[in-house]
Amino acid sequence: MTKKPGLSMYWASSCGGCEIALVNINEKILEVIDKFDFMFCPCLLDTKKKDIEALPDKSIEITLFNGAVRTEENAEMANLLRKKSKILIAFGSCSNDGCIPGLSNLYSAKDHFDTIYLNNPTVSNPGGIVPQRETEVPEGTLHLPEFYDTVRTLSQVVDVEYFIPGCPPESNQIWDVINSVIEGVKLPPKGSVIGAGTSTVCDECEKIKEDKKIDRFYRTYEIIPDTKKCLLEQGIICMGIATRAGCGSLCPKVNMPCSGCYGAPDGVLDQGAKMIAALGSILNLEGDLTEEEITGHTNKIMDSIPDYAGTFYKFSLAGSILKNSVRK
Repeated sequence: MTKKPGLSMYWASSCGGCEIALVNINEKILEVIDKFDFMFCPCLLDTKKKDIEALPDKSIEITLFNGAVRTEENAEMANLLRKKSKILIAFGSCSNDGCIPGLSNLYSAKDHFDTIYLNNPTVSNPGGIVPQRETEVPEGTLHLPEFYDTVRTLSQVVDVEYFIPGCPPESNQIWDVINSVIEGVKLPPKGSVIGAGTSTVCDECEKIKEDKKIDRFYRTYEIIPDTKKCLLEQGIICMGIATRAGCGSLCPKVNMPCSGCYGAPDGVLDQGAKMIAALGSILNLEGDLTEEEITGHTNKIMDSIPDYAGTFYKFSLAGSILKNSVRK
């Protein structure tokens, strides 16, 4: 019997939705199992770290690494799986761009511990106890991995062959990538985004688009949008103009704005900066306005957006040009 290539999946700092997305390829998972040996997947298999350490280098054909690098353990596993894998794929928004865990970069590790363990209305901790790297107990010394001050993307830690975006990636896109390997289809150049499009969500969206002139922005609970008209033209922040295609415009189809989970499209360095630039071109500043009036009106419109970081960098702060510079 010919030995099957190995497939592994690791869960770093993320919610677990990527594992569910993999299983959501439904009956095709049987084809995956038929063509690959599932060698490592902590949420599905009882494989131990020592089993992976014992493997020859490059003995795993593909590793799908999901989750951002938040802790010393995440970084250790990233380096180990890089060493043992022929193809390492940053799988999902967290490993691609940091995603929701990346917003943590607005605060320091000390800030997090203070909020979580000390100064919180729902916490009673009179002893002021916080996690320690080492703790002595009768049985010996307990060790915890370091909680890094900054969340990093996978490619900021190790070399990566490919990137599959999405929170989580769409199951059909996952299957297309895996099936390409099964069928021996030549993969694109190293460093490519696969399992997604190259243009924007706006290009996939079927809503009617006209000239955009915005007087204010609305949160989704403040307005019932016209179901056929572009959401951004109605004053709802929709990140579709600055987000990579590939999801099929699923959120706008049900009248929810795109929040940007597929990251920046081809040719765009920073998703948040792209969106801010786009908004600057659609603010309603027509008429014979003085410089002071333009500034005041612009500030008034932008003040209707309550959370710049959570709006423009919800999925991409750690991988953006900002990284953690906002905190610094």
